[in-house]
Amino acid sequence: KEAEAMESSFINPNDGQKRRCNRLFYLAIPPNVFGDAGTAIKETAMSISGWNRLIIEKPFGRDLESCDLLSKQLTGLFEEHHLYRIDHYLGKEMVQNLLIFRFGNAWLEWMWNRNAIKAVILTFKEPFGTEGRGGYFDQYGIIRDIMQNHLLQVLTLLAMEPPIEADGPTAADHVRDAKVQVLRAMSTLTLDDCLLGQYRGYADDETITNKQTNTPTYAAIHCKINTPRWSGVPFIMKAGKALNERKCEARIILRDAPGSSFLFPSRPQLPPNEIVLRLQPNPTVYIKTNIKHPGFDSQPVQSSMDMSYSSKFDMAKDYNNPDAYTRLLLDVMRGRQASFVRDDELRRSWEIFTPLLHKIENEHIMPVLYE
Repeated sequence: KEAEAMESSFINPNDGQKRRCNRLFYLAIPPNVFGDAGTAIKETAMSISGWNRLIIEKPFGRDLESCDLLSKQLTGLFEEHHLYRIDHYLGKEMVQNLLIFRFGNAWLEWMWNRNAIKAVILTFKEPFGTEGRGGYFDQYGIIRDIMQNHLLQVLTLLAMEPPIEADGPTAADHVRDAKVQVLRAMSTLTLDDCLLGQYRGYADDETITNKQTNTPTYAAIHCKINTPRWSGVPFIMKAGKALNERKCEARIILRDAPGSSFLFPSRPQLPPNEIVLRLQPNPTVYIKTNIKHPGFDSQPVQSSMDMSYSSKFDMAKDYNNPDAYTRLLLDVMRGRQASFVRDDELRRSWEIFTPLLHKIENEHIMPVLYE
């Protein structure tokens, strides 16, 4: 009642007409209060003249059951067009570039399949540990924190078929339909598909109460996409803390040049060609290719052809380098949902990961220690 009364008092001084009132809500709150917050918004704060949109921060549950519970609470109150499940990786410049890179270059499409590509490796590395956030991190681990959401989103964009429409105000469901098709073609993960690690000293974090914790701080997972385009091509996700550098990248490894071991006996095993998309730091696209060593030597060597955003564009200008959240918030206000996670997309991702997560936790699978 109070919200309606306030809204009715907004009058345009130029023409005396009531102003249209739009409302944007940002739920950066624990998942266990999503239901109560949503109920309060629905009953007391919804606009009656404009749009209503809710941004929902992760975690979107911790397994399939909790995801279904949260979805039931939210979809019982709101329709899908109200909900914007935010994953800030979808707002990163290089991730935003993937659709144009994949579908806007004629030279790429003919080779973007199992015939030319040997493997796809997605890597996330941080050079620091939990640093006082261990109590939170220990409830989730690296698989839930990075792989089930950030890296999986990048994987779907790399592996999806061309959507009917890739950009514009009506493209959202076409893009997300194509991503869901990738997830539906993925095999459910098992313990045989992964390697788990934990950095030495992780449990020394004062905020971690369980000193015998088996929470992984590193994982490498082999994913299979059972489509004609990708059958037999391993998609490998690797993520970890307390490693040697800060980096996030997608590395597409091409098949070996046919006959190269006979043609170049001085280097019987030529390095494979690679297309590398570095998300952070310093977004860059580069291609690793083999060339002749300069001078009298005919030894093949590997070199890179690269396009660094910082060398090509003036990234100091805000409009060339918006923050991921800035970009995504603008999409919300424009009503564009392509870079947000849809309900069926979220549910299928948990279907893929939940059996593995329950296996690790229920059988107390211990990770390998690393330094």
